[in-house]
Amino acid sequence: MINPHSNKQSQTNDASPDSEGNLTVRSRPASLLLQEKPDELALNLMDLDLFQFLDSNPVPTFVINKEHVITHWNKATERLLGYSAGMMVSTQKQWQPFYRHKRPVLADVVIAEQVEKSINTFYDKKFKASTLIKGAYEVDDFFPHLGQSGLWLHFTAAPIYNNRAEVIGAIETLEDITERHDAEEALRKAYDDLDMLVKKRTVQLAEANRKLEADLEQRATIEFELIRRNGELTQLNIQLSKAQEQLLQSEKLASIGQLAAGVAHEINNPVGYIFSNFSSLEKYITDLFEILSAYESAEQHISTSAVRLELTEIKNRIELEFLKDDIPELMAQSKEGIARVRKIVQDLKDFSRTDTNHVWQWADLHRGIDSTLNIVNNEIKYKADVIKEYGNIPDVECLPTEINQVIMNLVVNASHAIGEERGKITVRTFREPEFEDEFVIIEVEDNGSGIPKEITSRIFDPFFTTKPIGKGTGLGLSLAYGVIQKHHGRISISSEVGKGSCFRIRLPIKHVEPINPDEESAS
Repeated sequence: MINPHSNKQSQTNDASPDSEGNLTVRSRPASLLLQEKPDELALNLMDLDLFQFLDSNPVPTFVINKEHVITHWNKATERLLGYSAGMMVSTQKQWQPFYRHKRPVLADVVIAEQVEKSINTFYDKKFKASTLIKGAYEVDDFFPHLGQSGLWLHFTAAPIYNNRAEVIGAIETLEDITERHDAEEALRKAYDDLDMLVKKRTVQLAEANRKLEADLEQRATIEFELIRRNGELTQLNIQLSKAQEQLLQSEKLASIGQLAAGVAHEINNPVGYIFSNFSSLEKYITDLFEILSAYESAEQHISTSAVRLELTEIKNRIELEFLKDDIPELMAQSKEGIARVRKIVQDLKDFSRTDTNHVWQWADLHRGIDSTLNIVNNEIKYKADVIKEYGNIPDVECLPTEINQVIMNLVVNASHAIGEERGKITVRTFREPEFEDEFVIIEVEDNGSGIPKEITSRIFDPFFTTKPIGKGTGLGLSLAYGVIQKHHGRISISSEVGKGSCFRIRLPIKHVEPINPDEESAS
């Protein structure tokens, strides 16, 4: 606000409207006030016409009187807004260069009654009071129709007083801040992008940072270098989906993978003919026992006592009666053992499924889970009991090998979460009533140590692990998450420390090919 009684201003005003309503200030510029001192500089400025002063001012400026009529519109304003003084002076069209509909500009607002209420109405929270001039206000705004692609303008408006401290008009200055605003926005965006990238990379490098905790000074140095190299890591982010597929194959090979398929294939042939030979041998022994019984029946008809005595001695020496009881039992046990070997080999083949070549196919999930549990039985049989709660679910169109891998990772992780006492791992399947035609649910639940809430949001991140250094890769759950994403499903966890965890997989029954071929690889 321009106040003639303020000792902080450098000039004073003496202005009054003429007979036509135009504001004429003969004594000094309306944007500044002179102190009430009769020095030579003040006397010279008193002779200066306001119109000439404003026209020579490079700052776009216009003045309105108490009736909101434009009295001055300088050349800098003409150049900035494209509206000439001839078009604007003596009119109330100060709104026209800025808005499509008539409304007050900042100069109109500062001379209105209840200024605070008016400025809140028209400028919301975009305005601020000037720190230099009492009663003046500043505001920034964007005007898309000005210039080639819109302009950001900074407005400053202050009331003009006469010598009686009465408001007789207002002066408003404009400043094109488009370049500054764009530069600030670019800087802010660059800072936000850099901040987001740094956070993302910091998460990915958390495992590496933990390994460097023993040497804090070295860790700080490495972190500084890694932040500097964030630009280089951007390219690695593009390759993440490809690396994930390779890591999936590596993780599978690390556990069983191609080796299991090869072993199953090599064992299957000899097991097959051993099983066949056992069936034949069992039949032959039955036939031999039948002949032996016939000989024993004929033994009493042998007339020579020496022959009968010799036969009796032989039977006693070889324990014939014991052999007749023990041989069938040995055959049954051996046959059961061969059957178990054949089952393990078949489970290896079902788990590996190397012949599928990643083809989507309809699969019995229960059969795949059974095969997987049989494969990892040696890993968990000494630590936990496995309880299967299978529901009535249909076959699912999926990549069976990858689903088996997910189940294996979850079950093995569950066994690792169980402490000293023998625990329980429950694998259950069911359908939700509201989605029974769309999804099946698989849950792997344990009563182990549980996972703290503060890290449950990170357990699916690559390389994140709660195991000691060197004990885990941090890839198992990340790969499981990627496989379920590829199937357009969802994997989630609920956990409570000291009570255990439950991983839930929601899997679509029918696979839907993505419209964009890149979608599947990206997911």
